[in-house]
Amino acid sequence: MNNKQLSLFEIDDEHSIYSLLNKEFLPKEYFEIEYKSGKDGFPKELWKTYSAFANTNTGIIVLGVKDKKGVLIIEGLTDEQIEKYKKQFWDDCNNPNTISRNLLGNDDVKVIGIKDKNLLVFRIPFASRTERPVFLTRNPFRNTYKRNHEGDYRCTDEEVKRMLADSGAELKRDSLILENFTTNDFDPTSVKQFRQLFVSSKPSHPWHVLDDLEFFKKIGAYRVERKTRKEGITLAGLLMFGKADSIKEQEALPDFFPDFRERLSTDTKIRWTDRICPDGTWENNLLQFYLKVWPKLSSTLPKPFQLNKDERVDEMPTHIALREAFVNALVHTDYALSGNIVIELDTEKFVFSNPGTLLVSIHQYYSGGISECRNPALQQMFMLIGRAEKAGSGVDKIMSGWQESHWRRPFLEIEQQPDRVKLTLPMFSVIPEAVLNELNAVFDDVSHLSPDELTALSFCQIEGSISNQRLQYVLNMHSTDITNLLKKLCAEDYLESDNNGRWTTYKVKSKVDTSNQKVATPDQKVDTSGKVATSDERAENQNLTSTKVATSEKKVATSKTEKVATSENEMHSFHGKNIKREELERIILRLCKDEYVKKEELAKQLGKSENYIRNRILPDLLKSGKLVKRFPYTHNHPDQGYKTNEEHAKGL
Repeated sequence: MNNKQLSLFEIDDEHSIYSLLNKEFLPKEYFEIEYKSGKDGFPKELWKTYSAFANTNTGIIVLGVKDKKGVLIIEGLTDEQIEKYKKQFWDDCNNPNTISRNLLGNDDVKVIGIKDKNLLVFRIPFASRTERPVFLTRNPFRNTYKRNHEGDYRCTDEEVKRMLADSGAELKRDSLILENFTTNDFDPTSVKQFRQLFVSSKPSHPWHVLDDLEFFKKIGAYRVERKTRKEGITLAGLLMFGKADSIKEQEALPDFFPDFRERLSTDTKIRWTDRICPDGTWENNLLQFYLKVWPKLSSTLPKPFQLNKDERVDEMPTHIALREAFVNALVHTDYALSGNIVIELDTEKFVFSNPGTLLVSIHQYYSGGISECRNPALQQMFMLIGRAEKAGSGVDKIMSGWQESHWRRPFLEIEQQPDRVKLTLPMFSVIPEAVLNELNAVFDDVSHLSPDELTALSFCQIEGSISNQRLQYVLNMHSTDITNLLKKLCAEDYLESDNNGRWTTYKVKSKVDTSNQKVATPDQKVDTSGKVATSDERAENQNLTSTKVATSEKKVATSKTEKVATSENEMHSFHGKNIKREELERIILRLCKDEYVKKEELAKQLGKSENYIRNRILPDLLKSGKLVKRFPYTHNHPDQGYKTNEEHAKGL
């Protein structure tokens, strides 16, 4: 996401609240802004939003604006109301019976004027890990809130407990000594492999001469408590070296299930092309999971030939970035939760998803340099074998490594209920050539658009829809500038919005032929002059297009001289239940000979279910190369169509 957060009241900052409101419009599309009326008194609901912003991310609360179903009405506040509300806010903010913690300073409260009305604005900072949870009254349970796209929601008791656990002065969750477990619960092969990797990474390190037990103590896999003299293997040690049966013990991590999913086939019948997960055939500790999965991940990246001091260098910045993202998912997971670590690889992206919450703000995450690791002993172990960067530098490596390949910027998503952190590393350029060709087909020519406009449009084409917040992951722009960009693309008929207020989404707008009110396909040129065709012109156009595939229920033409199923008997044969597979495929190829046809239309013409056509017939025809997609790069495009390959069309 763009690391330009909403600053507050600096007059010289074009993205401050001061500047935004003095542009005489109210920004709606912010995850971080909440409007309250204040007309009938100081809104008590403000404290729920205060708690939600403090526990989720920085936010702005504006008093004096009514938000009625996405429509913002500027009511304003009187001078007397403003002074009264300021005093009440500070009194309540410092009263633990109202809110558990005061996070604000004097500079976080301002009066802003817009359209001759005065508004009272509060900036709620993101609470640090040790300050969370921030809650109403003196009891955190049932009084703690977080923020999502629907607004403020009450945290469950489990969410509160996790925040309380994370708020400990030092995060050493993985240093917990496991009672009734010994080094016999370690897999000897994993220990041996780790020590070999350690030697390769740091050949002159003095720890190489230590026996296993002393070595475990040094790296945090075994610990002795100085005060109580309690000793034993740690959670980090069991995770890194443990035997599968020991890890799954009820007293350890019964829900531990690291999962790698490879999806590299376009055949919808194939769910995974490869999967690595606990299946009883390997000791599924973190080291073995890493050693099995990393070759799968790294093999998908290009390895250009380079020399460094006459030695070949196979590892590029993208490999370092990918490895850092992988290891980050392993060392930042909250292993107390039941969710799985999931690593996904498909033809377009890597996705690293792990249970837990982000311990720093999103702004701090993208800025880098700040390390808050939930499992520091695990992180240290991966660093010792050269598989992780020093604390605080990992995100920088990820971002710069991906930029090196000119691929779309990695983006982080925070999910709630259950808590998960998901990092996506797209494996395609910001504007892939295939998507650019699709856009040119739809809009004739998009070369005149600015790079940011083209990026937004291509992103929307790839994913089917876009929002202001989603674009913040892609564009180096502030939310306000993105709003203006999206409005411009809507005004120029490239996008259309659902007009849903704060959570507005946008889709690519199909061009419309005003002569017959039908949506033009990418193969059909659109007259943008605004001229309405005469009846003669429409008749002429109809004659010119009569050889294309008709979409009526009774006639499907495949060429100027050949038509398919034009008689009632032939149409009936399309709907025959006993039609052979080979004949069905031949009919589809003829239907799609001259023009792209949607799967819905094929199902309708053939009297088959859409699911049958989509899942049983089309994949084989695509895999064999007999059919091609209109939008080959996009999986779920609403106007997706299929056309017979030119080589196969010759024999029809």
